[in-house]
Amino acid sequence: MDAASFRIIYDLYFESICEFLAYYTGDTAAIEDVVQDVFVSLWENKEYLEIQYMKTYLYNAARNRILNYLRNRQNRMVLLTQWIKDKKIAERSPDCYDLEEFSVILKKAVNLLPERCREIFILNKKHKLTYKQIAAYYQISEKTVETQMSIALKRIRDFVSRNYGSIIQTGIFLLWLSV
Repeated sequence: MDAASFRIIYDLYFESICEFLAYYTGDTAAIEDVVQDVFVSLWENKEYLEIQYMKTYLYNAARNRILNYLRNRQNRMVLLTQWIKDKKIAERSPDCYDLEEFSVILKKAVNLLPERCREIFILNKKHKLTYKQIAAYYQISEKTVETQMSIALKRIRDFVSRNYGSIIQTGIFLLWLSV
């Protein structure tokens, strides 16, 4: 099949195949895409195809492709619907917390710490200094830093649990403190 023969076949059948596929769906863009795919496949595989009845081949190929398209679209819709449903359920889950709200409560808890305790806590958690580095900076023992960190963690944990209920149980609080 040469380009001229292909063009004749394309012009002869394109519109009628589109009308035929309209029985399956009203989505004209999808119909045109499917028909284009059928003709592209015909052109790309012209050396390998042995077609006895061109019209029958084109209509069957187009019908099969539109059915595959509709099946895949339906599967995507089912998966998308399920994903949305799962997302809504997860958002209503008791394990789902507002991290902005939690962050505000956590900052309040840190700000309520005694000054030196707060400074040590921030140096360790925010600036990633080790107990040894903090002890050297303040010229205190590492044991004092450890004690201050223990006090900070206990006070923060108590404040957060009073103001944010079961967040402690989820481990988010402990995860944040370990960062």
